[in-house]
Amino acid sequence: MTGKQRAQLRSMANGLETIIQVGKGDITENLIKQTDDALTARELIKGSLLETCPIPVRDVATQLAQAVNAEIIQVIGRRFVLYRENPQDKKIFLSK
Repeated sequence: MTGKQRAQLRSMANGLETIIQVGKGDITENLIKQTDDALTARELIKGSLLETCPIPVRDVATQLAQAVNAEIIQVIGRRFVLYRENPQDKKIFLSK
């Protein structure tokens, strides 16, 4: 993925609502399934860590991205953005 494509996705994620929240529990199968389903439906999602989460935000984003085969687009503060292309129902068309 090029820097221009990442910038495009970051700007698109700016207006998104947070749909994945990680709390004091560890990354569970349920959380991975929710993330996978959300990426299949939307391709681009925003997640956040609650104050009670003991795991650093970068580690959570990395673990979730690896579990669902997605790319980390951005990590800022306690928020992260993940992207995974859906070849069957493409919603986001990236610049070349």
